[in-house]
Amino acid sequence: MITSKLPNVGITIFTQMSQLAAQTGAINLSQGFPDFDGPQSLRDAVGRHIASGHNQYSPMTGLPALREQIALKIARSYGVQVNADSEVTVTPGATQAIFCAIQAVIHSGDEVIVFDPCYDSYEPATELAGGRCVHVQLNPDDFSIDFDKLAAALSPRTKMIVINTPHNPSGALISRAELDQLAALIRDRDIYLISDEVYEHLVFDGVPHVSVLAHEELYQRAFVVSSFGKTYHVTGWKTGYVVAPPALTAELRKVHQYVSFCGVTPLQYALADYMAEHPEHVEELPGFYQAKRDLFCDLLTPSRFTFSRVTGTYFQLVDYSQIRPDLNDVEMAMWMTREHGVASIPVSVFYQNPPAGQRLVRLCFAKREETLREAAAKLCAI
Repeated sequence: MITSKLPNVGITIFTQMSQLAAQTGAINLSQGFPDFDGPQSLRDAVGRHIASGHNQYSPMTGLPALREQIALKIARSYGVQVNADSEVTVTPGATQAIFCAIQAVIHSGDEVIVFDPCYDSYEPATELAGGRCVHVQLNPDDFSIDFDKLAAALSPRTKMIVINTPHNPSGALISRAELDQLAALIRDRDIYLISDEVYEHLVFDGVPHVSVLAHEELYQRAFVVSSFGKTYHVTGWKTGYVVAPPALTAELRKVHQYVSFCGVTPLQYALADYMAEHPEHVEELPGFYQAKRDLFCDLLTPSRFTFSRVTGTYFQLVDYSQIRPDLNDVEMAMWMTREHGVASIPVSVFYQNPPAGQRLVRLCFAKREETLREAAAKLCAI
């Protein structure tokens, strides 16, 4: 008989809702992926590099040209210098980067603090390392960190804190003042930090993304994770990277080399080319997605859903309390998919213990205009 190492883990809600959308023919606003392709020249570059023979293993740490482009982007975006050789590692996706960072430093009995609602990969990775997640709920009104709750959650076993900014599923951003407060709280403790920043370039209304990369004190104990899939509209490429100080990078690479060894070679060549030729892409991304957010929210204004426009990510939370308060959010998501043809994600799945009475679902607006218009028409008819 198999004794499961993850006895409480099943098929994720993201897979379930995408499958239900496919079965029912619903518009899939559940799983976070665009229904449009990445830049044509980026896709063309992949074929060019495959044809030119770039099909064998890349270096374990990532293609040097790509790591250099990452370092240049960080310098342009945040005004800080990182060493492409000793601080940047390319991974097959940001989720793998998070997994390797947790495995690198968490030992049996260690505690990892996560903030609910949180991405679903943090806890299984911690459990596989022999650790235990301690869940701290974000403030329910604006999804900011409750530092009193965080301080109360710290213990001698706390070894890591995971933050996510811009935040999935709420879109909230962590400010510089909050990072300063976090730094003061853990200054005299042996605690590592993962900063999940995969939506770093999807920020709106002129508000800057505050990266841990630019926080000198916190960066010294941090793994900062990002995603090419989110930034370049190619989620299926499963290519990401992690930036950390040399000592932490060395430990992460010890794990990474035995999980996948390296990323996909022609994709790395293509990304390096595109980043060198189009550095403006990341600068234009906030406006690109803000236009989609604004269109979608404008279209939803006549509906019975209530919401505040998100400040980051490509997800919009909507409250359905005025529509079906009798349904919990999982039931609501299923009902919307089956009866009204729009698939969403119930926000309760991001919590260990969801707040009583919360009635929120998450909708992805990384879609073509016609998709958003069709989905909004269905939602307004509810």
